Amino acid sequence: MNHQQSAETFQLWLKDQIPLINHMGLDAPVYDGQCLVLSAALAPNVNDKGTGFGGSLATLATLCGWALVTLYLREQGHDCDVMIRDSQLNYLAPINDDFVAVTRLPEQAELDGFMNYLQAKGRARLKLEVEIRQGDKVAMTLAGAYVAVERL
Repeated sequence: MNHQQSAETFQLWLKDQIPLINHMGLDAPVYDGQCLVLSAALAPNVNDKGTGFGGSLATLATLCGWALVTLYLREQGHDCDVMIRDSQLNYLAPINDDFVAVTRLPEQAELDGFMNYLQAKGRARLKLEVEIRQGDKVAMTLAGAYVAVERL
């Protein structure tokens, strides 16, 4: 199974696990093994001002990072619980149309350290940067730490 098929299968599973995402107007994820893009429609994520609701932006960004870590671990043959440990959000510009969340895996040395620690300790932390974009405009950033814990 290639990376994109893996992401689409993952999205079907995810819609069952987190019902909220069924209401966010998400398109199929785009995943190449390094970068994940989640697209959302504005209409179901609009606030009282007609722009993107901050909670929806935060949800999509958090989900994007979580999904990338989960997909990566599954491709490495690890069955882990993944959760966000902490995050810092910066809202930079309003969203007034459909938008995307984009994140990519860190450099290989950081990934190797993450995987080595996971194998040694059964848990590890990975820091990611996620951007919410509308076209070329970055509307929000999330700097987050995601924790993976091997299932017993």
